[in-house]
Order: sequence, then C-alpha cells, then structure tokens
Amino acid sequence: MNFRPRAKEEPEINLIPFIDVLLVILIFLMLTTTYSKFTELQLTLPVADAEQQRDHPKEIIVSVAADGRYAINKAGVEGKSVDAIAQALRAAAVEGQGTVVIISADAMAPHQSVISVMEAARRVGLTQITFATQSSAGARPAGR
Repeated sequence: MNFRPRAKEEPEINLIPFIDVLLVILIFLMLTTTYSKFTELQLTLPVADAEQQRDHPKEIIVSVAADGRYAINKAGVEGKSVDAIAQALRAAAVEGQGTVVIISADAMAPHQSVISVMEAARRVGLTQITFATQSSAGARPAGR
C-alpha cells in the first residue's frame, strides 16, 4: 500500500479557448452592427423671443442683404471690402468702445458677409457684437 501523500496539482487555467471565444463574439458583433450614415443635416435657424427693440444711442445696426450689400444704421455702405465697412463703423461709433454692434443679416446672405462685418468691428475696436433674430411668431421653417 502506498500511503505517501500525493502532491496536489495546481489547477491550470488555459486562456487560449477563452480568447478564441471572445474573438468569435467580437467578429459576430462587428458583422451584425449597422452604422447610420447621415447624408444631409436638417437645420432649423434660431428663433428668439425678444423684447420690443428700443432705441439706444450706443447701438450700431449693421444690415447685410442677401446679395452682400451692407447698411449701417440704415445708411448704405459704398463697397463690400472689410476696410470700407470698418471706415463706416468708425464713423458711426461716436459713443466709443461701449458701443454694441447688432448684425441683422438676411437668411440667404453669405456667411463671408457676416464674417466681414465681424472683422471690421474688431479692427475698429468694437468687441460687443450681437445678432438680430426674428420673433417666433413670424418664424417659418428653413427652405420654404
């Protein structure tokens, strides 16, 4: 009879089958997952409910037409360059640095026209810029 104590074998965990199963699950998930592709974005222009506009002496209203023409406080600006806009803003900003520039751009106006007004205001030193919006009562969906 053999009464010697046997050496206990440590259980061994084999990771190879475990990794194989995980790879199969990963491949299955990759093949069955559907990815959504957005071909176009539906945009809605911002609308704000603003209080009735008041006449403030420290406001300069810059209007941008759809064809890129500019008007500052309802007076047309000759030329479409940033320098011409800056010169007109400098003449209109008699109140100094606290003047607020309100950009009222047509919905179909090019973005570059609005950026040109912002650049001209920066050159003159007018840092307070805001954008005019239409009221929600007069709002209409974009593209109609």
